[in-house]
Parts: sequence; structure tokens; C-alpha cells
Amino acid sequence: MIARRIAGADRRGTGRPRTIGANVFRTGIAIACAFSVLALGAGWWQVVDAQRLSTAPDNPAVIAIARRALRGDIVDRNGTWLARSERDANGEALRQYRDDTISHVVGYASRRYGTAGLERTYNAELLGLSGSNAFGQLFTKFGQQPDQPLGLQLSLDLRLQRAAVRGLGSDKGAVVMMDPTTGEILALASTPTFDAGAIADPDTSQATFEGLVDDPNRPLLPRATLGRYVPGSVFKIVTGIAGLDSGAITPQTTYPEQPPAEKHGLVVNGFRIKDGHHPQTGSTALDLYEATEVSCNIWYALTGLRTGGQTLVSEAAELGFGASIPFDLPTAASQVTNGNGGAPGGFEDDAELASASFGQGETFVTPLQMALVASTVANDGVLMKPHVVTALTGDGPGARAIGPESWHQVLDADNAHALQQAMQQAVEGDLGKAFTAGAKVPGIPTAGKSGTAELGGTGEPHSWFIGFAPVENPKIAIAVLVERGGRGGERAAPLAGDLMQRYFELYGNP
Repeated sequence: MIARRIAGADRRGTGRPRTIGANVFRTGIAIACAFSVLALGAGWWQVVDAQRLSTAPDNPAVIAIARRALRGDIVDRNGTWLARSERDANGEALRQYRDDTISHVVGYASRRYGTAGLERTYNAELLGLSGSNAFGQLFTKFGQQPDQPLGLQLSLDLRLQRAAVRGLGSDKGAVVMMDPTTGEILALASTPTFDAGAIADPDTSQATFEGLVDDPNRPLLPRATLGRYVPGSVFKIVTGIAGLDSGAITPQTTYPEQPPAEKHGLVVNGFRIKDGHHPQTGSTALDLYEATEVSCNIWYALTGLRTGGQTLVSEAAELGFGASIPFDLPTAASQVTNGNGGAPGGFEDDAELASASFGQGETFVTPLQMALVASTVANDGVLMKPHVVTALTGDGPGARAIGPESWHQVLDADNAHALQQAMQQAVEGDLGKAFTAGAKVPGIPTAGKSGTAELGGTGEPHSWFIGFAPVENPKIAIAVLVERGGRGGERAAPLAGDLMQRYFELYGNP
């Protein structure tokens, strides 16, 4: 009688009682599932993800090892040491850095503040932990020495790195120099720099780091890779790539509405786009070459509208926009638009698309991203993956060379050649050299594009230049940004010309 009442109280509308056996079975299933999840998690952390967890820079055991283990050396492409270790008076490891010019690339290794830059990316390798298995690392935690530490060979040339920092001077800015055919980074400069050695030294680390954090100039920001800026007219090359590759335009495309709009502006959705800086072209309907030479906003706005917002965003993604660039260091994502609009590609409307097409609007880029744009055009439309580490050196596990790797075929060679010619006219043409004064490398065919990124208000615009040389069989591609540096031809272009000339002085004329 009692059993019938209990069973009847558990009916829940089904008309059938739930038996004790069924309840036990369901409970068993739930417990089994819970243990399965725990087992899978433990298996993942202890086996699959064990290497990453046990060598993570913030792992207390790794931090303890770092106090006593001598990290591997970091050297530039010519074997010049950039970072090395010695023991202090207490027998603990102390990191030394050659000079401040490489601070944003190499980073620092500090007992108090951990690691940054390549010191963080390759922390396990530099400490000799990368080749250890999970059991070997367990023994290491209990006092045994790690494996032989590895060193880093960089593609960086310290001579070019110093020249770039010196050229930027007291300005805030960035320079990226790279081999467009291999993706090797030759200079990756950001200013202001900082003293990595003072952060590494326990006696000065706290005062130095706190001072850098409080500095309004943000010297800890690696502007070349994490700084995002309005690009101005250097972005026109992205619009040209999108228009040509999609078939929306050809190098001979002209717009009948462009010449009359030069006088009063091109009205798009009630927004007036103006040029006014190349009156010499008069009533001429410009093509790709002429529009690039005189940096015609109206021509590129019309090209962006013809190409379409979705195509412009998609083509830019082939160049690396919209996501972090795969690189040895953290990178900020560049954007064509913020993507919040309802028009194709995420634009608010055609006015924003037209503005973005010549590098204004909601467009933001990193200097590294724009160096890749120049590199892609220079390399006949092939984008190489950028890298600054060319080898892990030493006798320990994991030593290896890191060679060039192709990333995307962004556009075909014929269209790339058209842009090469257009960018050469922008540097060497009778009208173009007025916008890119100083960018021409004496005796070497030079291509490029300057940019003046208007920011509104009363301050000076950002000064930009991207380019490469020689035009055929290029050896060097470059991006230069000077914050609030004025027009592109005033600051960035002559600095780029000086640095490319320095490259050929070091490596010889082609």
C-alpha cells in the first residue's frame, strides 16, 4: 500500500510510475557523464595541452626556472648580438640588451614584469623548455636543469633598425622594411623606444616600468604592429587592388564625372568629396596611372563605389585586413570599416564607402599591414607571410631554420604590373614627384604612394608613405608612418627614400 502511494506520487502526467531502478539508472548515467567530462578535461590538459601549459610564460614553474637559467642569445641577420644573458652577483640570470632601438621587437625578460616581444613569443625555446616532454618538464620543476636553450637568428638588420629609429627622431611613428620576395623583416622600428635593460635589471625595473606606463607618449606601444592609424591616400593602393582583381576596373578606366567634380566636389549621399590639389590635370578624365600619380580622391572614390563595399572588404581580407596578421609578434587587426552599417561590406552607406576608398572614414591600419600591401604589389601580386625569426639556433631540441612561406596570391601579375607602373609614376612622374618629394632612390627605379591622413581638428595629419625598389625585381619594400607629421611628402616620403637608399648602400645596387 505504501509502495503504491510512493509510486503514484511520482507520476508527472505520464500515467506511469517511475521505479527506483529507473532513478538509479538515470543517476548512474549522470555521474558517468560527469566523470567522462572530467576525464576528457584532465586528458586534454595533461596530454594534448600539456606542452603549452607547462611552458607558458606565466607558469610559476617557468618563472622560477627563468631566474636561474641563462636564456639563449638573440642575434640579427649578420650575427650581431641583440640580447644575451649573464649571471649577477647572486648567481641568477640577468638579461642584457644591446640598445633601445630593438626594444619593441626583442622586448624584455624581467623577474618582476615577465616577458614581452620575442622574449615572450619564444620564451620556452629561449629557456630550453620547448623540446621537453611533460614528464621531463615535471622533473625540471623539481630542480633539474632544462634542456639546452635555443637562440634566435633574426632577419632584422641592426644597421637599418638604427637608421629607422634615428630617422624618426623625436616623432612618434613607425617604419617597416621587408624583402617582398621572402617576407623577411629587415627593420621594425617604433618610436619612442624604451630601455629594455632597465626593465630587466631588478635594481631599476620597478621605477623604469612605472615611469614608462605613466608616460603619455606610450613608449611601450609597438606602433609598427599594434598601432592603428587612419591611412589616408596610401589606402588607395588597396582600392586599386580590389578594383583590378574583381574586374570592376581596368588600368584604362576613366570616369566622365571626375573632371567636373574636381572643381566643386563629388556629391555622394549628400556628402561632398573634394580634390583641389592637382589643377594641372584640368578637364582630363584620369585613368589608373594618372589618378595614382596625382592622388585623385574623386577617381578612387568612384572606383570604390564601382567595386562595391563587399568586394572591397573581401579583397582587403586577402591582404590581411580584418584579423591579426600571422607573425612572430602580436598584431592588431586593420579594418576597412567597423562593419556596423547595413550596406554591403558593413558600410553605413555609399558616402562612407567612397571615403574609405581613399583612406578616410572608418578605415584604420597598422604600419605592418601597409608594408604588406606594398610588398604584394612589388612581388607581382603574391603576398608572403611576414617573419622576423629565420632560425632557432643551438644544439637543443627544436633547432631549425624558418624559410619563406607564401600566404596568398592576391592578384595576378598583369594587374600587379599596372599598379607597379602607377606607383612608379607617383614617385618619378612630373606631377607625382611633387607629392612624394625625396622618395626617389638615386639611380634606382622607385615606386611608392604618399598619404596624408586627415584627422580633423587643428592638429597636423599623419604622414604616410609606402613603396618599393627597384620596380622590377624589387629588393626592399617599406612603410613609414609619422604621427602628426604633416603631409606625406613632407615627412614620410623623404624618410622612406633615405632608408631605401641606405639599404642599397649596405647591400649593393641591383
